Amino acid sequence: MPNRTVTSPPAPPASIPLPLSLSLLTASLCSFAALGILLHAPMADLLVYRAEGEAVVHGGDLYGFTVTEWRLPATYPPFAAVLFVPATWIPVPALKAVFLAGNALLLAWLIALSARLAGRTAPLPLLCAATALALWLEPVFQTLLFGQVNLAVTGLVLWDLTRPPGARAKGLALGIAAGVKLTPAIFIAYLFLTARRKEAATATAFFAGTALLGALLLPAATVDFWTRRLFDTGRVGKAWIVDNQSLQGLVARAAGTAAPGPAWMLPAAALAAAGLFLAARARRGHGSDHWGILLTAFTALLVCPISWSHHWVWCVPLLAVLLAEGRTLLAATATLLFTARTMWLVPHQGDLDLHLPWWQQAGAAPYPLLGLALLAGAALALRRRSGSLPDRRPGGALPDGSQPSVSSSSASMIR
Repeated sequence: MPNRTVTSPPAPPASIPLPLSLSLLTASLCSFAALGILLHAPMADLLVYRAEGEAVVHGGDLYGFTVTEWRLPATYPPFAAVLFVPATWIPVPALKAVFLAGNALLLAWLIALSARLAGRTAPLPLLCAATALALWLEPVFQTLLFGQVNLAVTGLVLWDLTRPPGARAKGLALGIAAGVKLTPAIFIAYLFLTARRKEAATATAFFAGTALLGALLLPAATVDFWTRRLFDTGRVGKAWIVDNQSLQGLVARAAGTAAPGPAWMLPAAALAAAGLFLAARARRGHGSDHWGILLTAFTALLVCPISWSHHWVWCVPLLAVLLAEGRTLLAATATLLFTARTMWLVPHQGDLDLHLPWWQQAGAAPYPLLGLALLAGAALALRRRSGSLPDRRPGGALPDGSQPSVSSSSASMIR
């Protein structure tokens, strides 16, 4: 059998004094709050959620209203609107404060889950410091600025997928997350492809349960959503603006057309199949889930018709995994990309997004380019591994019955 080099995991980071990390977190949160006040941040998405809750309470047309100066409509399934009812119970200023504090706590939770995904733990001082810094990653910053639910949805998915195998009702939280925002349903396909049929079935059942609950409470809105609104992506927003960091946004801007049609649909379909194949193969080849989960998440962000920049909060677990594997240069590069905000530096007023010169296209689409590079790097790494490692038995065991080192397997995924 060929010799195998086992790489020791990188040394844990030096401890951070708790008073210092708490001070850093306090300064970061206060700076964000002050900036929000200076920018007169309206938390526009939060106002949409509140309007959805009011439509449920008062029997209004859930998909007929628009709110805020941007005339934003409801875009989530009826089940989500039911969950937003408590937002109607308190005044808007207090609701904004609650959402800001809640999203800060959810960010800390997501960082702890990201450490668990990477096979590490996050002590309280490190957790506070990481939360203070992660607040300024553009997707996280925009999530808090708009009053979005991305951190909650991503946290539900990651919590469920990082639970131990055989955990009670594993798949429940994933199904609920898909019922709120649909795109997490791609992880159900990932579970099926990696032969975790019980978890996939549980997630599917709870996803269906959210749709059924929505139908029982809001029958007219349910019919409207699942037969009309689901397919009308144009009402969510313009696909070609720089806010949209999906493959469709990239193609639309590069081609200079508001409706790229087959020019993005066909590549998106191929990319969805390839991304899920790579995710499943990464999981089988490494005996651990972290790259499989990340590849599935970034595939979803790429192929979704619209992935606003704040949807890319999956950058947090990506950075955690890269740092845990000792890939400091890659982690630093990704951190720079997610803080540079280059999409906001290119001309984007009116329809200028559609008339960008070639040299500004990369700046307008940093996240989809990173996602494509991640999938391409995974494909190359898996191809190299398939020719250099001996065959494994089911469960990741080598022919001699030994188990590969998770750290050495993971370290070869992204070069």
